[in-house]
Amino acid sequence: MTDILMTTPQFKTNDVALLLAEHYGLVGAISPLPGERDQNFKVEMPSGQRFVLKIINAAEPGVESEFQTALLDHLEKQTLDLPIPYIRRTMSGSSLATIASSSGIRHHLRLMSWVEGTPLAETSRTEGALQSLGRLLGRFDAALKGFMHPGALRDLDWDIRNAGRSVARLGHIASSEDRALVERFLDRFSSVSPRLATLRAAVIHNDANDWNVLVDENSPGQVSGLIDFGDALYAPLIAEVAIAGAYAGLDHPDPIGAAAAVVSGFNAEYPLLEEEVDHLFDLIAIRLVTSVTISASRRRHTQDNPYLAVSERAAWDLLRKLDQMNPRFATAILRKACGFDAAPGARAVASWIAKHRTDLAPLLERPVASYPAALVPYGDPGHPMTRMSAAEQPNQAQAVWDAICQANGAELGVGPWGEERSVYAGEMFVSRFIEKTRRTRHLGLDLFMAAGTKVFTPLAATVVSVEIETEPLGYGCLIALRHEPEACPPFVTLWGHLAHEAMNRLKAGDRLKAGELVGEMGSPSENGGWAPHLHLQISTDPALAATEILGVGEARYLDVWSELFPDARTFAGLATEFYTRNGRSPDEIIELRRELLLPNLSISYDRPIKFVRGDGVWLIDDGGRAYLDCFNNVCHIGHTHPAVVEAMAKQAGTLNTNTRYLHDNIVAYAERLTETLPKDLTVVGFVNSGSEANSLALRMMRAHTGRENAIVLDWSYHGTTQELIEISPYKFRRKGGTGPKSHVHIAPVPDGYRAPETWREEEYGTRFAESVRDLLAIMKSNGENPGFFIAESIPSVAGQVVLPEGYLREVYELVREAGGVCIADEVQVGFGRVGSHWWGFETQGVVPDIVTMGKPIGDGHPMGATVTKREIAESFNNGMEYFNTFGGNPVSCAVGLAVLDVIERDKLRDNAVAIGKYLIDGFGDLQARYEVIGDVRGLGLFLGIELVTDRATKTPATRFAHAVCNGARRRGVLLGTEGPFDNVLKMRPPMIFSKGNADHLISVLDETFADVTRTLA
Repeated sequence: MTDILMTTPQFKTNDVALLLAEHYGLVGAISPLPGERDQNFKVEMPSGQRFVLKIINAAEPGVESEFQTALLDHLEKQTLDLPIPYIRRTMSGSSLATIASSSGIRHHLRLMSWVEGTPLAETSRTEGALQSLGRLLGRFDAALKGFMHPGALRDLDWDIRNAGRSVARLGHIASSEDRALVERFLDRFSSVSPRLATLRAAVIHNDANDWNVLVDENSPGQVSGLIDFGDALYAPLIAEVAIAGAYAGLDHPDPIGAAAAVVSGFNAEYPLLEEEVDHLFDLIAIRLVTSVTISASRRRHTQDNPYLAVSERAAWDLLRKLDQMNPRFATAILRKACGFDAAPGARAVASWIAKHRTDLAPLLERPVASYPAALVPYGDPGHPMTRMSAAEQPNQAQAVWDAICQANGAELGVGPWGEERSVYAGEMFVSRFIEKTRRTRHLGLDLFMAAGTKVFTPLAATVVSVEIETEPLGYGCLIALRHEPEACPPFVTLWGHLAHEAMNRLKAGDRLKAGELVGEMGSPSENGGWAPHLHLQISTDPALAATEILGVGEARYLDVWSELFPDARTFAGLATEFYTRNGRSPDEIIELRRELLLPNLSISYDRPIKFVRGDGVWLIDDGGRAYLDCFNNVCHIGHTHPAVVEAMAKQAGTLNTNTRYLHDNIVAYAERLTETLPKDLTVVGFVNSGSEANSLALRMMRAHTGRENAIVLDWSYHGTTQELIEISPYKFRRKGGTGPKSHVHIAPVPDGYRAPETWREEEYGTRFAESVRDLLAIMKSNGENPGFFIAESIPSVAGQVVLPEGYLREVYELVREAGGVCIADEVQVGFGRVGSHWWGFETQGVVPDIVTMGKPIGDGHPMGATVTKREIAESFNNGMEYFNTFGGNPVSCAVGLAVLDVIERDKLRDNAVAIGKYLIDGFGDLQARYEVIGDVRGLGLFLGIELVTDRATKTPATRFAHAVCNGARRRGVLLGTEGPFDNVLKMRPPMIFSKGNADHLISVLDETFADVTRTLA
């Protein structure tokens, strides 16, 4: 270093003018320029042309001078139009001239073209200019790919790999505090240094400091030139970016943002690797360490050469700023600038959570989305809370939340991710990245409920830490959990503002299963002074300690924080619709329905619900509240099942047409469907609904028997067409109905619960079948014969009535003896809902002549089917064509196949058996505690609970049933009421119903029965 200073050229301006004329034949005005080791001059010609004349330090080896010449020659030959200086050759054609000083020291002389522009150091360093710098460096380094020269392998203190030499210069730093600062960065570099040898290396500029970078005077966002190649060498490629980033951050209010702009530009021209970017923060810092230690060691020369100390103060300031930053957060910003995940695997974590959201255990006693919820308006500038002082806000939050509950009927308060909050006013919320900026954006999800509310982990976890923050406005009890689900990068969840009881129950290393207790929401006295709530946060960087995780961040870097600390709403179980409402309000829709739709189109519940999305067993309303759907059996395998959606979209995107053309799907589906049925049922007619299926069945019956007489069960329902209304007592015996037609004969519902007390249970089937025998006798006495008998295999609107054993077997035998046809209406109960069999009629040990299907057949897609025996199909083939425009179309058949595939693949019949029994047992437990429950019945997932005011008299408790139905709705569970007295709770949940769903249903029923019992007592 001393040798370099002793051999620095000291030529006077007049001598330089003579050298210029002697070697280049040029005459111009000469003025000195800054330089560290070399002597630089500006040359202005009378023509306006300008040059830079460099007298090279005599200590510079010749091979290094030759290296710079070769480098510039190489770049000139690339014809990339890079804004860099190019060599002007001597009159003898040489790239260098050799000269001697007055003391006899020999130097090399080089003349290069002048590059226009203002030094970056003298500009405001706009983001555009810094990105432009990065792009220029990327193009520059890309142009040097494959270039090598012996002079590039030089030993230079400014080589980032030699930054460890700064240790030897520490003694020149006068301040012990500054020495300690530098030592901290040198300690970090000691672990980085060995890894540099594994990174990509190339010839780089190595000194893109803010005086060597020029900005276009007329376009401040555009870099116009890069100069001074005196430090060029072979080094890690990432050093180029680190050096430029270090100088870009000098005196910049957002130094990491400045570096990120450089990185973004460089990456656009010369893509960086993740492992390179991960070292950037330390390399930026260590370049500054090299700069300040070299300046300190040469301080006695500073007055003679101000270039040596030109950026020393700014470098020290930036080092102090970097020392206050969390390097992992800074790295996240730099990674994001390159398009990488803010932390490795961050996006994969968010994707995994979204994909597996339905597999997560509830975070609260019930799924979070099932609670009526409201926003807690910390971010509302017009709300009274935001006009309180920072000290008042936490203490007043409880009163505000109580008011929200009362006004909105809410049980859960939500403080959203990303919300701007003025409450963050303490010194702890000052930004470490951006000057004169506060961290005001909430990076967690707040869930407000009463103190003592238990919270559970949605996913298996290992306890990382359990600690207490005692500071005001702190977290109180803070728990960190590490999750390592299969096929997902590990991530951490942070649970703040909990009660201190967890300290005695959990410790680091404990394992928690999904659904296990994490803690309880703390009271203000132990949760930092806040209203009771949970602060839940996800960290996709599992290396961060609990106290390092940012609960509040800068708006400027919200895109980075969104990957590093993604919104926990999905993990917690909140629906996206909670935050935004679209379309018309429920009241507007009700009014338009009155104006535009048939007036007798009914709406469920005292307070109608507007649903906007279905998801498995859930229906989500326009406010984001999720309702457990235990009623709509159309969604047989769950709302919007992905297999059905995919099959529908794929076929619809290929072809949809009618049955007059050949297609594989219709025969493939007919084959699969008939395989589920007894072997005699082999011929299929495809339609679009259960009503059409039953209408087609009647046409087949008439063609086969030539008769009209019908035997139907009381309170049965078979469809919407006029001929079906005429055989549906549920319709023609109620308001608006005209009673039975003469050809319709009504048998009583074979309801064992309401059978005469004198009958024994084992004879119910025979006893109820006698009523059909009587009807047949009456017909015969009138000279008539039955055309058909039709019944649901489990009468549904009659009250979920399970037929007595042997009933259908005896009835079918009687009807067939009289020449009639037996039709099984499986529109509601088919496709494995009973669990033990594919079809409800199979539980009675019979084979009908015709089976009709609808509702669950397409999981919500409108389709239906009628399946019959060969001889009936032949009778129907009487010369009249049967054609249905949409029945059996390729899209519908693809959907039907997908439904069958899922039922079989996921063993949903087995699930119906297991969960159905679990629910029956649970309902039985409720029956033991609530006198109002008269009967519990059902098969598989086709269930009913009959309510009575007196078990002895079996007096229907219709009012109670309606109250339970509406009470369950208020608690987020959808039920229906059916039966002749409308006193039977009707439940037909999707076949994917889980034990957790069953527990939720039982819990809500328990709570609702207790509430209604108190209310109606």
